[in-house]
Amino acid sequence: MKALVYYGPKDVRVSEMPDPKVEQPTDVLVKVTTTNICGSDLHMYEGRTDMEAGRIFGHENLGEVIEIGKAVVNIKVGDMVCMPFNIGCGHCKNCENGLTGFCLEMNPGFAGAAYGFAGMGPFEGGQAEYLRVPHGDFNCLKLPEDAKEKENDYVMLSDIFPTGYHATQLAGVKPGDNVVIYGAGPVGLMAALSASIKGANKIMVVDNHPDRLKLAEEFGAIPIDFSKGSAVEQVLEETNGIGADCGCECVGYQCCDKHGHEQNNATMNDLVLAVKATGSIGVVGVFVAKDPKAKDPISQKGHMDFDFGNFWMKGMSMATGQANVKAYNRQLCALISSGKAKPSSIISHEISLDEAPEAYKHFDTRDNGWTKVILKPGKSPDKSKQAAKEREPVSV
Repeated sequence: MKALVYYGPKDVRVSEMPDPKVEQPTDVLVKVTTTNICGSDLHMYEGRTDMEAGRIFGHENLGEVIEIGKAVVNIKVGDMVCMPFNIGCGHCKNCENGLTGFCLEMNPGFAGAAYGFAGMGPFEGGQAEYLRVPHGDFNCLKLPEDAKEKENDYVMLSDIFPTGYHATQLAGVKPGDNVVIYGAGPVGLMAALSASIKGANKIMVVDNHPDRLKLAEEFGAIPIDFSKGSAVEQVLEETNGIGADCGCECVGYQCCDKHGHEQNNATMNDLVLAVKATGSIGVVGVFVAKDPKAKDPISQKGHMDFDFGNFWMKGMSMATGQANVKAYNRQLCALISSGKAKPSSIISHEISLDEAPEAYKHFDTRDNGWTKVILKPGKSPDKSKQAAKEREPVSV
């Protein structure tokens, strides 16, 4: 089969790889029809992780079931399914408590497993024609009858929509709250959508990319461009000097200061200042235990200079971690099916798997208009259409 394979920093290629097979009676094989490029893929693409050469990328996957193991009961051949990026066993203590992002069995020695991701187990990714899904009954979300019609919406259930929603859960967003979200990438935009679904009063999204801030505004958010002045001061002005009731960190350890220099504590310390006393912060942006290729020694250890004194004096609270996708995906699926949520509105590029290496280059450099890229393994490359997209930013 064709698959997007990692060979080293900024070197991904579409290569021929062995087709996956049913290895356990509980396995499901899926023909991938849509798979996304995620901002987290860029950590590996840039060589900031210990991703091994020869691995297949891709943890945001949707497709059609083509084969099932003998022990699979609920999933049938022909079903359209979406897979959470985190792989759970379904029966360990964490999975039974709904903490499927921290499964204790699928990746021994580490709480959590995922497709095609460094440190998250040996599982190959879905930026490929086929994908093996362990514990298929547990890890496959069977989609409604409109799955093909709304495929570009449903694929967002694999990661970014539940992750954005998780940010608002960790932050404790309630109806009527004023919310500040750092990051207008795909997850930040989904956090804005989720805050709106929850009935937030005022949603402020902080970034410095005009195209992304425009999308945030289309979700009903107030765009805060930190390149035009202090984001904290702009948030305080929007909240009569009080600060937001809660905040979401949707950027992670590669966040930058106003000069574009990487500074892993920039968003966290801003949130301490931008959120009110007794407010809460939800952190879903990726922060790693070790970052050996960071420029400063503190960051290399996965540490940061965090304004804990101010955080403590303000009586604030914080919750962190990757989304337990299965805790949310059925409810969010229902919102898509009923037409109350349309996460596909952030998609800027829909391209073939063959065009993925070029897409990674554009997405990595945050080129204007490259907001969310989805790959269609069954699609033929359309060179003329893609060339036009590269000449002119996409309007969403």
